[in-house]
Amino acid sequence: MLSCTDKDRGDTFNPRQPLVSVVIPAFNASAYVERTLQSAMRQTYTALEIIVVNDGSTDDTAEIVEQIAMSDSRIRLLSTPNRGVAAARNTGIEASSGQFVAFLDADDLWHRTKIEKQVNALNPLSSRWGAVYALHYVIDEDDEIIRPGSSDVARGYIYARHLNIKYIGNGSALLVRRNAAVEVGGFDSSYAAAGIGGCEDLDFELKLAARYFIEVVPEALVGYRKHPGGMSSNHLRMGKGALEVVRRSLAANPNLPQYAIRSAMDATYKYAFWEFRQARRSYLSLVMLLLILRSDASFVVLLVLDRGLRRIRRFFRLGSTTANCQDQPGILRPKFDDHIAPSCLECPIETPRSRRRLARLAAVDAELNSTLAPGANGI
Repeated sequence: MLSCTDKDRGDTFNPRQPLVSVVIPAFNASAYVERTLQSAMRQTYTALEIIVVNDGSTDDTAEIVEQIAMSDSRIRLLSTPNRGVAAARNTGIEASSGQFVAFLDADDLWHRTKIEKQVNALNPLSSRWGAVYALHYVIDEDDEIIRPGSSDVARGYIYARHLNIKYIGNGSALLVRRNAAVEVGGFDSSYAAAGIGGCEDLDFELKLAARYFIEVVPEALVGYRKHPGGMSSNHLRMGKGALEVVRRSLAANPNLPQYAIRSAMDATYKYAFWEFRQARRSYLSLVMLLLILRSDASFVVLLVLDRGLRRIRRFFRLGSTTANCQDQPGILRPKFDDHIAPSCLECPIETPRSRRRLARLAAVDAELNSTLAPGANGI
């Protein structure tokens, strides 16, 4: 077990700081939960309660958490039958006492300044600001950084834009006011019951974005782990889940203009296409392409051209000699830990078309906000 010093633990904290409840849903997470807990325990913001919801694990997840909890009184373990990540998060919300709730998946990591920066960003704002998110790095099983996550950011009322761009990249990036989480109904467990769990985070984010302003800390403060056993590795389920989440969200917000609806569906069809393609579901991939063709024929044309170019490159590689081919030396990647600088990521690459689309969606958000809260200035 990793040790944690008294300084790291932060069992005492400034009582004037608002309490943050960290909710960690855990199902068979024994390979990673210790590292995840350490990243929560070592936060520079110490006014925390850490609630681990053991969601019917059959491995030794509960035993690991219990042992670590002996060194930090802020940790509580709740055990339930296996009901899925949404129900586990809701259990954590119900048991929480904090003014804010931060969600941390049991295989992800936080930079040590993550909670402090998010509380400092959200706490001074009015109650109309319901949540704050941070950016992320994608990490592997060994905590090594594979690549940066998306660097797209927006703040304020972002519902129409978030339907398209999905700024909040994963379930470990969000800190939310507890009363806002309760007001939108928490996480929807019906997706898991229908066999399409995996996009409950997006469903929750869209419900928040439809009713609240959302702030951002534009720094990579989350290590989002990609591994074969992760929920996001089930591409078929992720594709189907995203389609259903967006369908439900649009149905719940009928005042959204037709342009924003078409744009949201186009973006979701593209996401589902790539997920179905990785799942090797040719029929579903083809259905998505036919739907995309109606709104963005250039996407399909470029896809066909790219596939043709890859075939040509593969042909010439097969025809060349392999005498000089040698194994490439292993790539040394930095680890996501307290030594990694949580710097701002590079600005996303934009095209004239994407800039025009974003401007139109920002205008939609401004109009929706004025309708929902006349006279609100967002401050």
